[in-house]
Amino acid sequence: MLRNLGKRIASFPRREFQNANFWTTKAKPDLHNLVDLGNVSEELEVPEHIVKPHYYHKFSNAGSTLGKPEIKTTEQIQRMRESCKLAASVLKSCEQLASEGITTDEIDRFVHNEAIKANAYPSPLRYAGFPKSVCTSVNNVACHGIPDDRKLMDGDVINIDITVFLNGYHGDCSKTYLVGNVDERGRHLVKSNEECLNKAIGLCGPGVPLNLIGGFCESFAKLCKLKVIPAFIGHGIGSYFHGPPEILHFKNNYPGIMQQGMTFTIEPIFTTGESEEIEIQEDGWTAMTVDGARTSQFEHTILITEDGYEILTLLD
Repeated sequence: MLRNLGKRIASFPRREFQNANFWTTKAKPDLHNLVDLGNVSEELEVPEHIVKPHYYHKFSNAGSTLGKPEIKTTEQIQRMRESCKLAASVLKSCEQLASEGITTDEIDRFVHNEAIKANAYPSPLRYAGFPKSVCTSVNNVACHGIPDDRKLMDGDVINIDITVFLNGYHGDCSKTYLVGNVDERGRHLVKSNEECLNKAIGLCGPGVPLNLIGGFCESFAKLCKLKVIPAFIGHGIGSYFHGPPEILHFKNNYPGIMQQGMTFTIEPIFTTGESEEIEIQEDGWTAMTVDGARTSQFEHTILITEDGYEILTLLD
């Protein structure tokens, strides 16, 4: 989710610990199969029997991530488990589509149909006006890529971000896939990003400061000679797509502690570039790195339990 920054190019002030070079020598610009906006097809039909979120019927802005986080009841947690397991299952099935020659529009159709077959609604569709059922972000697209007629190319990296609405609750997860023969730098980016998410989740538990996640993510990126894109955050989730708390992926003083019954996403975006900045394209959604560098993102929805955490979007 893009934090509300009120400007088209989103960046944060540089901090002292960011002043060192992130590579032992000056790295060449990481320009690889740069993505241009393609042709977007019409939205896919949602059958009448599918229960739809409120924003399907009437446009509404994205939910606020500010305020007091919701503490889920036992019944709410069970519904979250069901929606999250479905999201994880659909995401796993997408792996076969992360192949050279497949269009992101084909991925959108597949995700849409898989959600409908499970009697669920593909959450991104019409959310704050988003025109498709999944986000597909390739190479220099950091987040919120709109599926179109671009074919995946050998060497691409693609993030597929799945959210489904089932039994009144959303489940949200994403993964970056390698398409064909990805170079060493691209593989390092993706592997490091996934490792960061897993280690950040391992920090979670009741009484843990929420801002511990951000400090860890930025330090880990620096260790890997990469950078975090700070404009995008994790968020609370439940019957709402986005809500409190905000999970920042950079060093911060955001207040609050994790409590049993909280559910939220952790979803850091790493880049190989020298810049942390992104630019929102004319479609109002697609966020591209200003320097054209590649990005990677991984995401899980987690539950804070009595003695730790549960990854709700992890398949058994």
